[in-house]
Amino acid sequence: MTEMTTPSRVLLVEDNPLNLKLVRDVLLHAGFEVVEARSGEDGIVRALEDRPDLILMDLQLPGIDGTKAMRTIKRTPMGSSIPIVALTAFAML
Repeated sequence: MTEMTTPSRVLLVEDNPLNLKLVRDVLLHAGFEVVEARSGEDGIVRALEDRPDLILMDLQLPGIDGTKAMRTIKRTPMGSSIPIVALTAFAML
């Protein structure tokens, strides 16, 4: 049986300070290293410079939105293999 590896460095792209703190605290408590970005543009830079194992990306960000940032990261050779999970606090009623 093979062991699953757990991502150790997570890039958290979130502009809301309360959401950022909540997710960061949970990840840190679970033993992850957390790199933070507060805009789509900064998220792209952090993803390519810090090469995280996983990206958690808010969809509603200042500047370019999370969807465009994800597409930009995925189009790069370094970013194409990084898993990205979309996060949002928006709920449609």
